[in-house]
Amino acid sequence: MFLSDLTAETVGHARDNAKRLGLEERVAIGQGDMFSGVEPLLSGEKVDLVVCNPPYISTGKLAGEAAHLLVNEPREAFDGGAYGISIHQRLITDTPSVLRPGGWLAFEFGLGQDRQVAMLLRRDGHYGEIQFSNDALGNPRVACAQLTAVP
Repeated sequence: MFLSDLTAETVGHARDNAKRLGLEERVAIGQGDMFSGVEPLLSGEKVDLVVCNPPYISTGKLAGEAAHLLVNEPREAFDGGAYGISIHQRLITDTPSVLRPGGWLAFEFGLGQDRQVAMLLRRDGHYGEIQFSNDALGNPRVACAQLTAVP
């Protein structure tokens, strides 16, 4: 299993958690933006599954109604750009570089972003049917898409 995060602090937490759970021998942890933290660990190999919990709150909401989220957490954990989907756009575009054909991409998105996410996946052209998983209130919150074509 390969894990990566953007900041040294979050990578430190991941390493602590792996050790606490006795998984340090089964988990390789890198640091970097998007896949730059895991690509050196993969040594050219591709994976079967990419799971991501990207930030999905718009920059504007973080300046207003969602500002309380930044009291104890870094902005990088929440800020998804102007519309809350900028990291999703990069994730969808960059995933084929590390995912095997037939492998799956699964990621969380914000409330009401399902149509935008579906459009991004379709427009990219590398993914098959899109499946959504709902939260406890019945709202689509996780997208799963199978890589069907490699760029």
